[in-house]
This record gives sequence, C-alpha cells and structure tokens, in this order.
Amino acid sequence: MTFKGLQPILYGEREVWPLVEGGKGVSATNHASSGAWAAAGGIGTVSAVNADSYDEDGNPIPQVYPQATRKERFEQLVRYAIDGATEQVKRAYEIADGKGAININVLWEQGGAQQVLEGVLENCPGLITGVTCGAGMPYKLAEIAARHSVYYLPIVSSARAFRALWKRSYSKVPDLLAAVVYEDPWLAGGHNGLSNAEDPRKPEDPYPRVKALRETMRAEGVSEDTAIVMAGGVWFLREWNDWIDNPELGKIMFQFGTRPLLTEESPIPQVWKDMLRTVEPGDVLLHQFSPTGFYSSAVKTPFLYDLMHRSERQIPIFKREQEEGTIPLSDHGKAKYFWVHPGDQRKALAWMHEGFTEALKTPDDTVVFVTPESADQIRADQQGCMGCLSHCQFSSWKDHDDHTTGRLADPRSFCIQKTLQDIAHGGDPDDNLAFAGHSAYRFKQDPFYSNNFTPTVKELVERILTGD
Repeated sequence: MTFKGLQPILYGEREVWPLVEGGKGVSATNHASSGAWAAAGGIGTVSAVNADSYDEDGNPIPQVYPQATRKERFEQLVRYAIDGATEQVKRAYEIADGKGAININVLWEQGGAQQVLEGVLENCPGLITGVTCGAGMPYKLAEIAARHSVYYLPIVSSARAFRALWKRSYSKVPDLLAAVVYEDPWLAGGHNGLSNAEDPRKPEDPYPRVKALRETMRAEGVSEDTAIVMAGGVWFLREWNDWIDNPELGKIMFQFGTRPLLTEESPIPQVWKDMLRTVEPGDVLLHQFSPTGFYSSAVKTPFLYDLMHRSERQIPIFKREQEEGTIPLSDHGKAKYFWVHPGDQRKALAWMHEGFTEALKTPDDTVVFVTPESADQIRADQQGCMGCLSHCQFSSWKDHDDHTTGRLADPRSFCIQKTLQDIAHGGDPDDNLAFAGHSAYRFKQDPFYSNNFTPTVKELVERILTGD
C-alpha cells in the first residue's frame, strides 16, 4: 500500500515515483544501484565522479597515475571520469529497462567538472534524463543542459544560493529546470553547503528554509511544476507527512542518500555495509577537514579522529622579532626558524616527546605536529596529486590557469581521491573517510534491517512507498 498523498510525477515524459537516489561520490552509487532504483520506478542517480570502467572480465580497472606532472595526471583523471561515467550510464539504462529515469550527479568542485559533464552527455544521448549538481555554485549547469537537451537539478542549501544562481544563469533556461534539490547542510552526508552565516553546531529546521526557497522561486517566476527535492535526513516518509500536498511548499520530492547504501545492489564493500549497522546517534561528524574547504559529514572512524587530533596538535608561529616575547621552537633544523610563545613551546615539546616530532607548516601561520611516518605519507600524497578537485587545499592544485592556488599546501587535510577510491573498492572504513548522512544510526534502530537483513533496491523502494 502506497503512503497517503504520494503520487507519481511526470519526469522526462515518463511517470516516476517522486523518490530520488542520492548520487554519492566516488563509486558509492553506480549502474547496479541506480539502474535498480530506476527499474523500481524512481529516479536513479549515477555518480559521475571518477566512476569505474571495467575490463573484459567485469572487474573495475584500477585508476593509476604514472604520469610525471600533475597536469598530465589531471588529464588522465578526466579521461577516466568520462569513460567510467559513460559506461555506468549505459549499464544503468539497460538495467532500468525503460522504467523510471536515470540522472547523473557531478560535483561542481571536482577537477574538470565541465569537461567531464560535456563528455558524458555527448557519449550518452537519450540515456540521461537530468543532471544534479552541487558542491559549489554551478552557474554553467543550465547552458550545458540546454546544449544536450537534458534537465538540470541544482543542489542548494538556501533560498539565497538559489536566487543568485537563478539571476545569473538559470532564468535564461527555465524550461529545463526540472527541480531544485534542497540539501540540508546539517543532516546530509558528504559535502554540505553551510555558509559562514550558519552555525554548524545549531541545526535549523528544514521546513522554514524550504518554505523560503519556494517563496523565492515563486517571486522569481519559476513554474509551480518545478519540484523541490528534500535531501538529507529523509528516512521514513511518514515523518514528512506535513510536506506532501502542502500548498506552502508546492511540489515536493524526496532524495535518499544513506538508506540505499545498505542494499544488495549497493556497490560499497561488505565491510562498509557492516559498519553502517553499528552507527550510534552522534557518530556522524560535520567537519571541516575536506580539501574542498566545504563542511562535510562522515562517520567518526580512526581516520577522522586522526585528522581531529592532528589539528589539535597545532600552535601559531611567528618570524623572528615579529612578536614580543617569542622564542625559537628549537635550536636545530627548520624548527629554529619558527618563533613561538613559551607556553606553546612547552606544548610542542610534550607532543614531540610523545613521538609527534615533525612540525608541518600550514597556510595559516601555524604548525601541526605529526609522526615521521605520517609526515612522509602526507608529503607523498601531496606530491602524487592527480587534480581531482578544481581547488585543493591539501595539495594547492587548481585545475586551470597556472594550476596552483598560490597557497601553501595544508597538512591538516588529506587526499580525498585516494581515500574515497580505497573505501569504495574494499578498503577498511577505519582507515578511510566514510561518508554518511546523520540518520545513519537508524540502520541499527529500524526493524526493517534486523537479523542482518539487507534488502534489494526494489524491496527498499517498496518499503519507502509504504511510509516506512
């Protein structure tokens, strides 16, 4: 029995359920999960962020970067991204078998985002219904969609962000704006659009924010047919009963990012699926370690704790005679050029005594203290940068002009491409960044998943449609 008030909608000349699969990062949604979601009558989303290609035996082709320069490695990364997403879309479309719809998801801040998007859309005419895009301000999304006759669905976290995009670009291509995805910056997994005006520690109720988004859309003359997709924190539809058929909010759809991780078709490794069943309330952290500079939400694993502790072992440094009362950090090595307050020197000596002997400089006139092994790994990862972001704080890479942000590489961050590829292909979640929404603790509480039950995507969609 379908949850009351939930009706199919027309999308891409086809009736679909107003349920969207979240397009999660590197290989966490692929053809198997998104094709199955579409086959169940919803909108499946292939992640076009460095997606996998396959060899003749069906095994993912490892993405390796033997090239000497970052620019050459970046060009290789873009080739991998276009080939992989093209293959994923074609396979997903086959699995969908004429049902539902297939979208693709790109991050505006991924390296070569426009190139990748154009390449995939060119390779897949008629297969992709729409493009979702967030992590940044994707101004050019509308004109790219118009060139390839697909819908576009920008991801925003506030009415203000949408207004800026609409005025600058989207108002010129209103007919292809299929929906606006409101991604709750406190509840969604992955990268979140918290602005400087918002407090990461004080979540705001999504209802007034989505109401403000609809009011802005109406004021700008956006068609009432343009849905708002609620993303982040959506688990049971019955908890959103007041949102359905609500004239204040207009046409509403729902996006599920975390729940589809634990399905038979979900491509993430079993060890990650098992870990999701153990998450407790508060185990997902909204943090600022991502090399994108955005806030993001991930499960508190030893990998994340290491980043937290690394930033805690941090003191300000000065040049000689820059600040009264400062003294050299040490009398040998590079440390003798770091002038610090005596209290901070005592802290630093205690950390060094514990084995955190390497002082790595940050772009903010501070140093962090790490072990020699950690320092070697950080430097190797920075040198091995393959340009996966348009701007990377960790390696100082930029994907255009002179290919540098002009800032010192930041050792408080990490190589995001390396860790997301590893966790998606069998790496231990303890050793990696494990993205998840803040509702992940509900796997443990929801009776649907008891006795280690893992649903197929079809079973999950059918369950969601009942309100549970």
